[in-house]
Amino acid sequence: MTAQSAPTIPDTMKAVIMRAPGDIVVEEVPVPHVAAPGDAVIKLAAACICGSDLWPFRGLQPVENQRMGHEYVGTVVEVGEEVSTLKVGDFVIGSFMVSDSTCEICQAGFPSHCANAGSYTGSQAEYMRIEQADGTLVVVPGGAPQDPERLADYLAASDVLGTGWFSAVAAQAGPGKTIAVVGDGAVGLSAVLAAKTLGAEKVIAFSRHEDRAQLAREFGADVVIAERGEEGAAKVKELTGGLGAHGVCEAVGTQESMDQALASCRPGGYVGFVGVSHDQKIDGQDLFFRQVHLLGGPAPVRRFLPDLIQRIQAGQIHPGKVFTSRIPLEQAAEGYKAMDERREIKVMLEV
Repeated sequence: MTAQSAPTIPDTMKAVIMRAPGDIVVEEVPVPHVAAPGDAVIKLAAACICGSDLWPFRGLQPVENQRMGHEYVGTVVEVGEEVSTLKVGDFVIGSFMVSDSTCEICQAGFPSHCANAGSYTGSQAEYMRIEQADGTLVVVPGGAPQDPERLADYLAASDVLGTGWFSAVAAQAGPGKTIAVVGDGAVGLSAVLAAKTLGAEKVIAFSRHEDRAQLAREFGADVVIAERGEEGAAKVKELTGGLGAHGVCEAVGTQESMDQALASCRPGGYVGFVGVSHDQKIDGQDLFFRQVHLLGGPAPVRRFLPDLIQRIQAGQIHPGKVFTSRIPLEQAAEGYKAMDERREIKVMLEV
């Protein structure tokens, strides 16, 4: 198979770059092209700003002239000669982790730790190149959506929905279970949606912000608790006969959120932690006597994408509601500021 490309691809494009903490610019950069036989290049239909992008924005992890973005949907405009499952013109969703989907780790359900993982250019741009395209990208049946709400649903599946879904799966959400969700950002809200969709009998969300609490209720939360820390965990135990939740989704990544998650979980329960960890420490003796299961880390989104796409197309779930603002790519700096100040839950960048 020879490489394929669309006939009209420009030489340059707009891309979001974080020059330093708090310093977001949109610059003109070269359009990427296929560089290896397994690559694909897509024209972005939309991208977005992730809560994890705020860590370097706030100076909590190093950054210097970094291309930004890892959530994406778009149309294939170029494929390498070894790509067999994609063709120019396909509308695709990709995971934020690159995988071949064939190695032993991928086959075991953890493509986020693919033994042959590759990389990509940032998705907060007009075009991006993805390595291991056959394993990373999933073709959306029916092509690009005309409905902007459906586009938002698809974009959410690229990260926050899949990450929240993994957290709920790791927390063993299902019939007869009570699941608590720590974190009311886009991932935490997606975990609420996932837990309820997977059949949890009762979903408890933590939130002090009425707009986020309302969306949690729309996504299926049966109870919203404003208290945090030990007080919040005590409320969960009140609601569960003093035992604690069967499973807890931790979607923040701080010491306080992990402590709250562990304290809210019953002995023998499950904690699915997907908040990017920042200075979290778990005391070994404390963990020993809690007797809980822990599973988390970078979500294996690629594992869930085919199922999530089907659920979206069937109208079962509408995860795109997490996007509370939609702005042009050129206004990315304002989007970062709005999310940093918690004025918006999640910002979509229209390309």
